[in-house]
Amino acid sequence: MSICFEVKRTFQVSQQKAYSSLLDLESAKHWMQGFVHIERLDDGPLQVGSEWKETRKMFGKEASEHFEVVELHEPDKIVLRCDGTKGTTGKGEFIFTYIITSTGNQSEITLNGEIKGLTGLSRLFGKLMAGTFKKACTKDLDALKEYIEN
Repeated sequence: MSICFEVKRTFQVSQQKAYSSLLDLESAKHWMQGFVHIERLDDGPLQVGSEWKETRKMFGKEASEHFEVVELHEPDKIVLRCDGTKGTTGKGEFIFTYIITSTGNQSEITLNGEIKGLTGLSRLFGKLMAGTFKKACTKDLDALKEYIEN
């Protein structure tokens, strides 16, 4: 059983700028909520297979999660996978699909989130968990929007 959610935001930047900004791990420290650090687990530009460990402060504690680039279709689609078994969450798989559409200098980013592999109590509280992830993703997109538009 998987749990899904969606977040949409309109950005006053080109499709290419929106796409590039989503992949700019170096700038995350300027906009990401609770940012502590990002550790690349490979070298070079982000590409399919690239991995990193993202650490944030949440609820007063540091939490690290393992991310991997699953799919890239420049300039309109990015798919990231977070393997919960390799991070603080300890379980589940989180898929984040970003679809970027454009009309001139305006872009819409649609984030489709999917949470898979929850068992036991996690499954029971899955909908609540999805709400928490949706809220966090909404805050992140709002913060990214403010950062790249200013």
